[in-house]
Amino acid sequence: MRVGGAHLGYCTNVHPGESWAEIDASLRLHLPEVKRHAAPHEPFGVGLRLSARAAEELDAPGAIDAFLAFLRSNDLYVFTLNGFPFGDFHGTPVKESVYRPDWSDAARLDYTLRLARLLATIAPAGGLREASISTLPGTFKAFVSSSSEGASRIADALVACAAGLVDIERKTGCRITLALEPEPCCLLETIDETVQFFTERLYSPAAVAQMARLSGLDAASAAEALRRHLGVCLDLCHAAVEFEDPAECVEALRRAGIPIAKVQVSAGLRLPRVSEAAVASLATLADGVYLHQVVEKHGEALVRYTDIDVASTAGRWREADVEWRVHFHVPVFRESLAGFESTRAFVEAVLALHRHSPLSSHLEVETYTWTVLPEAERPASLDEAIAHELAWTRERAA
Repeated sequence: MRVGGAHLGYCTNVHPGESWAEIDASLRLHLPEVKRHAAPHEPFGVGLRLSARAAEELDAPGAIDAFLAFLRSNDLYVFTLNGFPFGDFHGTPVKESVYRPDWSDAARLDYTLRLARLLATIAPAGGLREASISTLPGTFKAFVSSSSEGASRIADALVACAAGLVDIERKTGCRITLALEPEPCCLLETIDETVQFFTERLYSPAAVAQMARLSGLDAASAAEALRRHLGVCLDLCHAAVEFEDPAECVEALRRAGIPIAKVQVSAGLRLPRVSEAAVASLATLADGVYLHQVVEKHGEALVRYTDIDVASTAGRWREADVEWRVHFHVPVFRESLAGFESTRAFVEAVLALHRHSPLSSHLEVETYTWTVLPEAERPASLDEAIAHELAWTRERAA
């Protein structure tokens, strides 16, 4: 599914399943139906989510051939993978565990390179030679005593991954960009932090030397390869929750030469004024599955809380006029949810920027919270709701 020169699809992390058999069954159930509603007469792009277990099982002899046959017979193609959640993502408490293993753990590198090898087979089968994998932004800040602790080890692992992607491109001709996804309360949460990390660690002379050593490239080619294979996934819910300015964050990435390998089209919650009643109502949206970070703004100061209950009990809102933004994915076509505003205006602003000057060739709608929405807010048909999100996005990005 194309919008201008970009691929548009949705992330299949919305569908439960951790084994390849479970994921395959859900894809066969939902993808043809979503395509029927969203893009009946054209190839339909997929943002595929694979757990570590599913990736290993799909890597088994014969498994990928059956999957490719399914894609071909339904006019589907995969242009991006979600490599953020390593393990369980539905029906069980995820919370902070979604960030483990982080990029200081060799298991994260091994998992990501397995995904890349699979993608280098799957994407070209759909006629693509460029693809992307989104991943966590280094680590969760609470896992380290300071934001700088372990940053060198994380950067080394990311450069090693880039070297692996160089090797995959040499062997297959498929260029894959690893896209770090800034998120509240993580090592990279703001665009400023992201730019600093890339320029000081991932694109630095030391990183270039490491890449040259691992890949056999000369220094100039190694520097170019780092920028070709390491970029950003701009999640619009995360950026809005961080009170980023749409135009300024895009310009900061462009100025630093950091590619936006993927834009995740997603919206969060906004509480322009926090009150006792609002906090009580928001508590009904807190669930035991996902982490819902809260960023609080008082004047120009931002305070971050790891979850709704933490923000509520902190009590600052009782003493000052503050605004909250909440990492709770809201269907992008909704202006409000459960009586709260959404950050849809931020999404519309970024899509308008994309329409004027394309930000990325990969656009992916990512609303995975349908199952934890209040009962009255859940759609009668998930497939039609996803198609509605895609149509809404396409209209604003075209």
